[in-house]
Amino acid sequence: MFYKKSGFPEQGEVVICTVTKILYHSVFAKLDEYKHLDGMIHISEISPGRIRNIRDYVKEGKKIVCKVLNVKQDKGQIDLSIRRINTMQRINKSNDHKQEQKAEKLLDFIGKQLKKDLKTMYEEAGFKLIETYGGLYDAFQRFVLDDEEIQELKLDKELEKLLLKTVQEKIKAPEVEIKGTLKLICENSDGVEIIKKILIHAQKGDIKLSYVGAPNYKISVKASDYKTAEGILKNAQEEIIKDLIKAGGTGEFTKSK
Repeated sequence: MFYKKSGFPEQGEVVICTVTKILYHSVFAKLDEYKHLDGMIHISEISPGRIRNIRDYVKEGKKIVCKVLNVKQDKGQIDLSIRRINTMQRINKSNDHKQEQKAEKLLDFIGKQLKKDLKTMYEEAGFKLIETYGGLYDAFQRFVLDDEEIQELKLDKELEKLLLKTVQEKIKAPEVEIKGTLKLICENSDGVEIIKKILIHAQKGDIKLSYVGAPNYKISVKASDYKTAEGILKNAQEEIIKDLIKAGGTGEFTKSK
């Protein structure tokens, strides 16, 4: 990536690294997101248990996700760990890194349309986007949801217009999904049909309902953010239960964790 952070990472931070050297009892790696910084991974921090050959776990040039254990700025020493990273942290960090790389390529693409190199694009927009939103990709997602936000940055109008157009074409709006279970009971002779009609009426837009096994039904909602999704889910399950009670039945809702 073109953009590199200055300074040092914080203890406990999760970082992307590239393995540069493998010794008998340690591994050295370059911190990809920081300028001119390298770290060391002791053999005991590579994997739990006994390690016979470090090269069974890492290779020169390989990208790895590490946790920062210790930073000694006066000595320029950074201790890293691979084994203290769990699977979800590894997946999330790798995904974030790929998304930021994708966003940088878009910034470069926009620059080429304006006959400007990537360095100039960072100076005119990139650094401001990172400072305001924490990253290029996060900024681009915000603009997909609300294109008026970009106006607050006061960018060059031609750049602003092209950036918005490109982002809206290339970046998907962020989406979250929350789920729950409805326990619906109606002992009327036509109870099954009553429940079916209520659920068909409720299933619209981003609300999805499916049969799990009597008397349980799964309900899920997708939205651009958690708060919106939660509001839609709350209104939907309350309406379903209210309609069922009117029809002589009962209902309960349990939110999935």
